[in-house]
Amino acid sequence: MHISAKADYAMRALLELAREPARPLTCEAIASSQEIPFRFLKSVVGELRRAGLVRSQRGCEGGYWLGRPAEEITLLDVARAVDGELITLRGAPLDGLDYPGPAAALPGVWREVEAGAAAVLGGVTLRSLLPGAAAGGLARTGAA
Repeated sequence: MHISAKADYAMRALLELAREPARPLTCEAIASSQEIPFRFLKSVVGELRRAGLVRSQRGCEGGYWLGRPAEEITLLDVARAVDGELITLRGAPLDGLDYPGPAAALPGVWREVEAGAAAVLGGVTLRSLLPGAAAGGLARTGAA
């Protein structure tokens, strides 16, 4: 399995924004705090803005804020915003994957892996990962 740098950087940037949601942050501040390459982060934040996960304001009082409350943004939202499909096989979605003969069951396994990953990422909000939010930082949405 592979987690893209883009998804990792996007999640880390959003966690920086979630830490103090009332205060705007610049890309420079986020990049410095999280040790993320500035140019790459700028591109990632643009994708997050287009997906509605961040909002921005120009000017000396400007910067970036979360587009929704941290408890409403899951890691699945973030991954899909920047990467599209959660899991692909050689760059193609798993939807129409079909193999002949003895490998016929394998696409079902890949789809189960994708569903499991989506369930985990969809159950973790930005808020649940913030310090003090939950023991271990992995509180899940709606999970018992």
